[in-house]
Amino acid sequence: MNSTRLVFSTALAVTISLFYSVTNAGERFITVASTTSTRNSGLYDYLLPKFTKKTGIKVRVVAVGTGQAIRLARGGDADVLLVHHRQGEEKFVADGFGIKRYDLMYNDFVLVGPSEDPSNIDRAKDISTALAKIAHTRSTFVSRGDDSGTHRKELSLWLAAGFKPSDDSGKWYREAGAGMGATLNTASGMNAHTLTDRGTWLKFANKGGLKILVEGDKRLFNPYGVIVVNPAKHPHIKEAEAKIFVKWLVSLQGQSAISAYRLKGHQAFFGNAKNLLN
Repeated sequence: MNSTRLVFSTALAVTISLFYSVTNAGERFITVASTTSTRNSGLYDYLLPKFTKKTGIKVRVVAVGTGQAIRLARGGDADVLLVHHRQGEEKFVADGFGIKRYDLMYNDFVLVGPSEDPSNIDRAKDISTALAKIAHTRSTFVSRGDDSGTHRKELSLWLAAGFKPSDDSGKWYREAGAGMGATLNTASGMNAHTLTDRGTWLKFANKGGLKILVEGDKRLFNPYGVIVVNPAKHPHIKEAEAKIFVKWLVSLQGQSAISAYRLKGHQAFFGNAKNLLN
């Protein structure tokens, strides 16, 4: 972890700890460490009021990259972890920091880029071929570069395509070190390529000259999981309220609400809880 990220992580953890201490003790609330994509898409603005109306429990979301969200939850600075990097989620549970991982929902990633398509991708269905063309033509690509779930997915796709673009960092490969919305703004301003989750793309208003160039490849599948942080590691965790929240999310009512969310007429997320809890 570089020094800037370490300072940010420390400051954020201190802020959340102070937030815990000054909040009215009589108010029922939980803190969810989550991804920027779920917030940027508008899903929480739609979903959380429904949960609070039913249960009286408020939900405070700390939206950061998946890697940072996992670190916050490991430190006990959240009651629930909701992210989209299955390997990281399973390790979180295996290491004893989470009680159980539940499949929650999915959407997909899309590769967006300039409408004039300088790399001649031409709406390819194969993400590896598309990335290879970008690398060979040295067309500008903006990476989130923030250890988020999207960033981790992007790096795995470059690896599968046989490239390590970080070797060209600061040249055609630019690392924003920012959330999805900010990265899309950068890509729009530079008329560059980037990888984004579909929900944020649908919500994003500043598309400029960008359009979807690659979609539909099964490797672009984007699953989300939800986990209650283990009170055995952090006794202050609000286990009862956290379990109520997770149970609602994976219930028929919660899954229906997730699947009903629309952006510009498009379904943004698809509920996929394996065993509905009622």
